[in-house]
Amino acid sequence: MSDTTVRARANDIPVYQFDSLAWTSPKPLSESRVAVVTTAGLTTDSASLWSQSDEGFTVLPHGTTNLSFAHFSPNFDRSGFNLDVNTVLPIDRLDEMAAAGIIGSVAEQHISFMGAQADHNLATMRLDSGPAAAHLLREDGVDTILLTPV
Repeated sequence: MSDTTVRARANDIPVYQFDSLAWTSPKPLSESRVAVVTTAGLTTDSASLWSQSDEGFTVLPHGTTNLSFAHFSPNFDRSGFNLDVNTVLPIDRLDEMAAAGIIGSVAEQHISFMGAQADHNLATMRLDSGPAAAHLLREDGVDTILLTPV
């Protein structure tokens, strides 16, 4: 299926609309603990794959080197990930920024969801797995999230 066809089919899909948006005034980056949240469908177990419409998440411990791009959809180009994990999980760049004092620190854990969800309401993510992931990151002292949508 071509990119043009996919875009034409996806343009009019209704998505959940929030009644209000939460806003907080963030700390300066130089004082912030940063975590990555990606929709790349990464796992730490090369044998496991995401199932279609799986709205759960995987915890990615900082420093994990055995990551697999296990996204359900075969339409994602995995070549960037295969060449450099930082294309979807820029841990090395965050470590460099922390060492340079640009950010305060890098979180001990990061989160991967699987993008390309068939249910565009995302009720499970909004009401269950999303808040659970946020709770884990807050327990780690995370102030700022770097979202890498894939």
